[in-house]
Amino acid sequence: MKHIITFLFITTFLACCNKDDNPTPTNPVDQLPPATQTGANTFGCLLDGEVFKPGLTNNSYNCFYQLVDGEYYFLVTANRTKNNILKGIFVGTEKKTISQGQTSNLYERIVGNAYGSLSNLDDNTGIYQINNTSPQNTGELKITKLDFTNNIVSGTFYFDVKDNQGIIHQIRDGRFDMQFTQ
Repeated sequence: MKHIITFLFITTFLACCNKDDNPTPTNPVDQLPPATQTGANTFGCLLDGEVFKPGLTNNSYNCFYQLVDGEYYFLVTANRTKNNILKGIFVGTEKKTISQGQTSNLYERIVGNAYGSLSNLDDNTGIYQINNTSPQNTGELKITKLDFTNNIVSGTFYFDVKDNQGIIHQIRDGRFDMQFTQ
């Protein structure tokens, strides 16, 4: 009888526990890191409707805003590996300054422009491709914070790229909050 009462107590206790106290959100946008401006070193976006966040490996994300030969270059990158495919998302500028509150159109990766890129490296085949925004497949980058004292840059972005097979990939609801190197 003592074992039956113990069994009933444990069963009742476990039945009362709510395993959904911290459920994973079902909306992919809700699974992205919050759009903060504290230098939290976060990055996330939706890649073709699926959550894309950097992996938990070395060099899974990077950010710099550097003056080189009198011109500024900005780049924020994030990489992750899934099913032996390394994917990377890049947003940057070529000889173009950025400023807090600025919105830039993402076009070609040429001097004076801002751009977005999607890269794929398939470890199974060794095939590497990188595809950039273009006049036909564009996007937008908005810098929401640029703090040179604490080296913090935060922003939002979205863009489209066309891969080598002609497939248009949509990068949406992008946000980053990074500490940058100069």
